[in-house]
Amino acid sequence: MITRSSLTVAPILVLVACSAAPSSSGGGGAGEGASSQGGAGGGTTTVVTTGAGAQGGGFNVGGGNGQGGGITCTPGGPDDDVDQDGFTPNQGDCEDCDPNRNPNAIEVPTEMGQTPFDEDCDDEIDEPEEPPCDAGIAIDEMDPLKAATAVDICKASTGPNNWGVVSAKWVLADGTDPVNLPASQLQAFHLGHGFLPQFGANVDVRRGDRMLVVSSGSARQPSDPGYQNVSGFSKGYTSGHPQGFPKESPACPGSITGEPHDSTGVAITLRTPSNATGFSFDFDFFTYEWPGYVCSTFNDFFVAILSPMPMNQTDGNISFDSAGNPVSVNNALLEVCGCPGNPPNPCMAGGKIFNCSLGNIELIQTGFGFDSNPGFPQDHGSTSWLRTQAPVEGNAEIEIRFATYDSGDGVLDSTTLVDNFKWIAKPGVMVGTNPVPE
Repeated sequence: MITRSSLTVAPILVLVACSAAPSSSGGGGAGEGASSQGGAGGGTTTVVTTGAGAQGGGFNVGGGNGQGGGITCTPGGPDDDVDQDGFTPNQGDCEDCDPNRNPNAIEVPTEMGQTPFDEDCDDEIDEPEEPPCDAGIAIDEMDPLKAATAVDICKASTGPNNWGVVSAKWVLADGTDPVNLPASQLQAFHLGHGFLPQFGANVDVRRGDRMLVVSSGSARQPSDPGYQNVSGFSKGYTSGHPQGFPKESPACPGSITGEPHDSTGVAITLRTPSNATGFSFDFDFFTYEWPGYVCSTFNDFFVAILSPMPMNQTDGNISFDSAGNPVSVNNALLEVCGCPGNPPNPCMAGGKIFNCSLGNIELIQTGFGFDSNPGFPQDHGSTSWLRTQAPVEGNAEIEIRFATYDSGDGVLDSTTLVDNFKWIAKPGVMVGTNPVPE
């Protein structure tokens, strides 16, 4: 097993007697009235204000421009496209005066007191959500399209004006193809993605039967075939930084992030529904670098890169905490952890206070908990489930890249779980990440 014992920085936890304010803002994810301020793309601030709460049906929805109705116009003939949504009545447009009602729209469950509409023009109103489609995916499945299935995007696009998955590919952190890696390193790369029904004893999927896992180590639990100990699995390759990176955490002045090592990711290309205003997904970031290498060169990352990038950002990274920190060893949303004296005392690492408010139960049997190394019983850390949301244009093509990578060297790995992708069809969606509401 490779370790970093020869380095001058050693894992240290210092107890402090005082408490600190919570390090992450409250509120929910997509579809809820919550706020998340961040510095994606160099310190800009974004605020989530999405109005009414979410409803069922698998979509975070609301009234306004996502739901049909309320538009007055003069209909044309059966071959006219009056609302310019890409469909004529002869092509299935059931309301040619409303661009939010056509065969390329998603159904929007009707809010209390509102008039129901058939947004997707299938002669049904508020039909039940389609069941999950990710049962039976093998843990080591090589088809990158299964990554979309695992995060609950079940529909394939058949062409323009038809929302769904267009393509998917395995990528390095910078979006490049790993195909040129030497054979042994390419094999190790592919060990960094997987499809799991749970992670450890206490972390379940968010929806369906499988979730996508991307790891700088092995995307496996300790009980799975192919698992490599997260304390020392170096795959031996490097890559470029994602666009906009390296991006130092404001909470760690003077720290310099190292070169990306052992990155594993997937890039999924999607066509958006005509009435979509955004999307959300849930993720959970685990890192062995906590607590010993907080605010150091060894600042492992999870990135979610959206292209085209959202307005008012200088890069496409859409997952970051309330202080503007990217999702990394240093981020303020890392609340699953533990140290001697916690609770009630918080933990300190790298000069930062971590309240570890969620305890350490979610680390059990993951490789990141005190139970993973009997010779050195030490908790590492995770964020628990978080939800990122971001805006999109309807009837557009987008790419979302999920990747995890080591920084500075290839040992002491990090792993990210991704699940529960949903389209949003309500106004006012802005970039933000918050804990998943229970």
